[in-house]
Amino acid sequence: MSPLKNPVKMAVIGAAHGIKGELRVKSFTGDPLALADYGPLFAKDGRKFTISDIRPANTVVVVRFKGVSDRNAAEALTNTELFVDRSVLPDENEQDEFYHADLVGLTVRDDTNTLIGKVAAVLNFGGGDILEIAVNGRSDVLVPFTSAAVPEVAVAQGYVRVDPVAAGMVDTDDEDREDPAARSTGRGGFDPKRRPRGPVDAGGNR
Repeated sequence: MSPLKNPVKMAVIGAAHGIKGELRVKSFTGDPLALADYGPLFAKDGRKFTISDIRPANTVVVVRFKGVSDRNAAEALTNTELFVDRSVLPDENEQDEFYHADLVGLTVRDDTNTLIGKVAAVLNFGGGDILEIAVNGRSDVLVPFTSAAVPEVAVAQGYVRVDPVAAGMVDTDDEDREDPAARSTGRGGFDPKRRPRGPVDAGGNR
């Protein structure tokens, strides 16, 4: 069982690297080498991982964990997700950058201050962060996490504000639907009418 009260995913272990227990690791920190700066990392089942050595390798880092000394032990860890508790992360983020763990659970309000629902998850399929919103009385919806679709994020006050039109949560007339520019509100041409597919990321900006 994980000892973390508010886990934040920091990395995912990939393939073994060499024969001495090193592993390729995808780090979600701004500086991949900073993965070693947050103390022990934990798997979902509570296993503790301490980094004894880390070095860059193209798009990943190569990590040696204490107690992992051969390729067989390393291969057994492939696809293990690694977490730290939110409490060990700094609060001094750049403007418009947020930890996913801080966003999940916030209430969602529209531009008239009407309660819409809650943030159920923060997703990323390669085209930018997306909020999955559990809408009152409806199925969950996906909203691009951009300043147009989500103009206000008030973590301390416990809510985010969504522009329903920019977020694609309301129907437009036929003419607007035929205009790709009217439907494309996210950066990189994200279309909120199309449900993306892919793995969950763990970053945090818009």
